[in-house]
Amino acid sequence: MTALETVTRQLDQALGELREQADSRRYFHATYLRTTRAVAAELDAGGFLDTPWVQRWTAVFAGLYLTALSDARAGRPVPAPWAAAFAADPGLPPVRHVLLGMNAHINYDLPHALLQVISDAEFADPACLDRREADHRHIDQVLSTIVDQGGGLAWVNRLAVKRFLTEARAKVWRNAGVLAAARQRSGEDYQARSAELEQLAAARVTALTRPGPVLQQLAIGGFGVRLRPGGFFSRGGTR
Repeated sequence: MTALETVTRQLDQALGELREQADSRRYFHATYLRTTRAVAAELDAGGFLDTPWVQRWTAVFAGLYLTALSDARAGRPVPAPWAAAFAADPGLPPVRHVLLGMNAHINYDLPHALLQVISDAEFADPACLDRREADHRHIDQVLSTIVDQGGGLAWVNRLAVKRFLTEARAKVWRNAGVLAAARQRSGEDYQARSAELEQLAAARVTALTRPGPVLQQLAIGGFGVRLRPGGFFSRGGTR
């Protein structure tokens, strides 16, 4: 069994438990499981440039969420974005819980997942980084298909969510470059930039837990977060 198959099975098992407990976290969880399966199907169809790398990346990414969920259910501390998402009022509409989980997972977990599967040498290799970025962007198409399937969203809201996701994931790629450059400088610098990302992502999640039309809030503040400049970008340069 591959690492991706293992985490998919873990997601499936956890969803059953969340549903049995009527846990509001089940709304995001179900959406994320559907997304992970869609990525796996696209992998099987040969839709990515580097299948083994995307398989590993997807498994690492899911693992970060599963760790946060397991820790939260056991009463252990979790990263601030997840703490804010998990502490949201259970009575919020399901779609709000989905957006909160997506925000925490994409803005905070995804840059860290990228750093786990892209080495310093690969960040410095423009050709390799171009392939990694192309596969990163291809995920946008998978997400767009899932959003088009509805999930309780009106068509105008689906258009908005797709735009927000594309915007956030573009910022994720940039933020991963900032973190990679910090990692090369020193462990202390990396920890400082990672803490900055955690604070920014938590603030965005917290803002979305407040009363009011969530999509209007996203239109004003955006879905993604942006670290201060200073890192590798799509062509391997720094600034």
